[in-house]
Amino acid sequence: MSTTVVLGAQWGDEGKGKVTDFFASTADYVVRFQGGNNAGHTIVVGEDKIALSLTPSGVLYPSCTPVIGSGCVVDLGFLKQELEMLNKKNINTKKLVISPNAHLVMPYHKLLDELIEESLGENKIGTTKKGIGPCYADKIQRKGIRVQDLLDKNIFVEKVKNNIEETNLTLTKIYNQAPLVADKIIEEFNDYIEMVSSHVADTSLLIANAIKDNKTILFEGAQGTLLDIDHGTYPFVTSSNTSSGNAATGSGIGPKNLDKIVGVTKAYISRVGSGPFLTEQENEIGDYLIEKGAEFGVVTGRRRRCGWLDLISLKYSVRVNSLTELFITKLDVLSGLEELKLCVGYENENEVINDYPYDQNILNTAEPVYEILDGWTEDITSVNKFDDLPENAKKYINAIEDFIEVPITFISVGPERNQNIVITDD
Repeated sequence: MSTTVVLGAQWGDEGKGKVTDFFASTADYVVRFQGGNNAGHTIVVGEDKIALSLTPSGVLYPSCTPVIGSGCVVDLGFLKQELEMLNKKNINTKKLVISPNAHLVMPYHKLLDELIEESLGENKIGTTKKGIGPCYADKIQRKGIRVQDLLDKNIFVEKVKNNIEETNLTLTKIYNQAPLVADKIIEEFNDYIEMVSSHVADTSLLIANAIKDNKTILFEGAQGTLLDIDHGTYPFVTSSNTSSGNAATGSGIGPKNLDKIVGVTKAYISRVGSGPFLTEQENEIGDYLIEKGAEFGVVTGRRRRCGWLDLISLKYSVRVNSLTELFITKLDVLSGLEELKLCVGYENENEVINDYPYDQNILNTAEPVYEILDGWTEDITSVNKFDDLPENAKKYINAIEDFIEVPITFISVGPERNQNIVITDD
């Protein structure tokens, strides 16, 4: 058995698309275990950039079975478009399997998401307005609509009508919006029945049998650890558990079946939307990272906020996820900077904090404590061995590894599939 979890160790956008593609090339199954189409993975294949938001990256490999697990929420209209895009690129999507227990993102979820976000004014969360939060809210309130419900006409119609009746009270009484018509939504979703029925299967059993058969399985996370609903910078988080424990829960297997847990981090750090960001650089350094790193959201197109790598939050991600190793992306973006900084502490009220604080107020008032290192000017995009990196680049990597006490086993030095340094034990 070989199972690997790949997840973000920051606020998402760490380059997980390339990393999951790297592992998916040898995987028999790739499983998405949380989130919906509010996350984007970009995979560069030659001159072609393939942006995936819901379909697992394993779809790009004919020998791999991509799986959407029960912990995900599925926008069927979006999924249909994504599968059509892949089919036009001659990528076979027939092997995609969807859990019957995954929840459906309904039109009223997207409408509510937008209305709620706009009502917050200056306190906006920064949601993608894809309906993800309201869908998970319905799931927790036990009134969600699951994939399997769509395949039972009586159940689906009853649930839609009940939910629309309640939602219309919110729309008309609170937001002064026109009521929705249940029959129109039911008619729209009738068009998805054939697509769903051809992909739905018991994914928990499928994965369990694959483990018994010693297949190679990759569990693919979306967003990042600092956006976890329980362990992230609440309330500026996503609506699901993005940390490694949910790889088991969101897939329907036991946690003992997880072998390796690989965290993905940039050589710097970024985030989209609102929320605390101690090492953010709202200056020429930030502009440099944004422009050279092409830091614009896959799903939203929004300009990302960028700053120096925060080792305190990275060490926290190691702890929360039980990371066994780290994959660093975009090291090449730092080439050309004379000076580099690593955040090694938070100073708050004349006290230096060396562990990630539980008190959210500290994240709004503390100042970063930096270790300063010399940069390098060499182009490293063609380097494929750690020893061939510039000395200052090696010192930078070693400083990260020494602080977080987890081995760095992969380094990305460019967007292409083959622009990686693999660091072995010897």
